Amino acid sequence: MFKFIFGFLFFIVYILKPSIGLAFDSSDPSVSLLQNRISNNFSRKYCNAIQNGFSKDEAMKSAIVKTENIISFSYNPQKKWIEKSDLANQISLQVVSDCGRSIGLIGKDGVNYFKSYFLEIYEKTTPDKNFSR
Repeated sequence: MFKFIFGFLFFIVYILKPSIGLAFDSSDPSVSLLQNRISNNFSRKYCNAIQNGFSKDEAMKSAIVKTENIISFSYNPQKKWIEKSDLANQISLQVVSDCGRSIGLIGKDGVNYFKSYFLEIYEKTTPDKNFSR
C-alpha cells in the first residue's frame, strides 16, 4: 500500500510540474520570416548607403525611411506581432555581419552599439511610427 501511495504522489507531482524538456517555443515561423526579410532589406540599404559614401547618420536615416515605407504598405498581417527590440536586435546582427568591419563594428559589442544607435535614430526619424505596426 505504501508503494502505491508513494507512486501516486510521485505521478501527481510529475503531472502538475512537468520537466523543462517538455516545454517548447510556440512563436510563429511566419513572423520570424517577415522579421528576417525586414532585417535583410534594412541591412542591404544601410550597407549600400555606407559604401556609396553616406555618413553613418545619413545611411541610417535613409535605410529607416526606405524600410519603413516598404513595411507601411505591406499587407502582411504578421507585422503586428513583431517586437521592436527583437527586430532591432536582428537588424543589428545582420548589419554587423554584412558590413560591420567597414564601419568598425565587430562582435557582441558592435551589435549592442548598433542596436542602441539604431533605436536612437529610429525614434528621432519616425517618432509617430512603429516599424512593425
